[in-house]
Amino acid sequence: MHKVTLIPGDGTGPEIADATRRCIDATGVEIEWDIQSAGIDVMEEEGTPLPARVIDSVRKNSVAIKGPITTPVGSGFRSVNVYLRKVLDLYACLRPCKSYAGVRSRFEDIDLVVVRENTEDLYAGVEFESGDESTDELIRFVAMHDKGNIRKHSAISIKPISTVASERIVRFAFEYALANGRRKVTAVHKANIMKMTDGLFLESARRVAEDYPDVEFEDRIVDNMCMQLVQKPELYDVLVMPNLYGDILSDLCAGLAGGLGVAPGANIGDHAALFEATHGSAPKYKGLNKVNPCALILSGVMMLKHIGEEEAALKLENGVAAVIREGKDVTYDLKAYRDDPSAVGTSEMADAIITAMG
Repeated sequence: MHKVTLIPGDGTGPEIADATRRCIDATGVEIEWDIQSAGIDVMEEEGTPLPARVIDSVRKNSVAIKGPITTPVGSGFRSVNVYLRKVLDLYACLRPCKSYAGVRSRFEDIDLVVVRENTEDLYAGVEFESGDESTDELIRFVAMHDKGNIRKHSAISIKPISTVASERIVRFAFEYALANGRRKVTAVHKANIMKMTDGLFLESARRVAEDYPDVEFEDRIVDNMCMQLVQKPELYDVLVMPNLYGDILSDLCAGLAGGLGVAPGANIGDHAALFEATHGSAPKYKGLNKVNPCALILSGVMMLKHIGEEEAALKLENGVAAVIREGKDVTYDLKAYRDDPSAVGTSEMADAIITAMG
């Protein structure tokens, strides 16, 4: 019996979370679900979109799957999702991007994995507001140490990149490659311009790569990497990079595979793992039983692999692939025309996946 925290989320989250739970249960794996509400729907009652009980549950169970959560405007959280990753030290964001027959795309046979460092870079949130006294002090400090001239009335973000976090995420990428039969790891950076920060990341990646002689290693400058992925994605396999580039390139790779509707994700640390779809909560579709549940269901596939249920994971992925390939019982976004009247709802697509699993 596995104990798993289920965070339904808000907006369309509860609908796709229910569809995902039913599909996972249908694999036959015994899971005790610890359901924890979070998001804008609990703000009024508990005064926060992320109550401490949610974090306690994830820490206790070590594994969680989460529907999308909207970050309320004006709340104390810059992002509920980012806060969860930080407080639980989920340092590795893992986003596989894979082609499924039946999903519309300009590309075929996409099979890429983006490994994104989750805790540092510009997303660390070390920011200084324009006109603030501390910002003016920082501008004077930079000028005094002959590090450049920053214009007055600038807002400033600081980009921390550490050896510890860089080595940790690159090692995660290599270990993932070994565990999953992957052939190559590519480090993505902008070290030609940001010689101190991205230079440190690249240096760390090269050092770690020496410990994995059986996995090919290379590096690419991030802008060139974007072009390479569009021109010849078949040359790449596992991509590892700092936080900001990972956010951007994971969406690019998802686009190659057909969009966020089939883009699963995981945030993994040494003591906990949180699985979630890459897309947002789409509140305008709340309660309409309309949205595609595949991204979260495929995140469930990742979760099953993580807890050692490989056979069930393959069974569920094959069920998803079969339904998409047939193209009959799929949501509107997976139809050739979005106004196709034969499109089914979120729940009905989950039913079809369960049937396909036998």
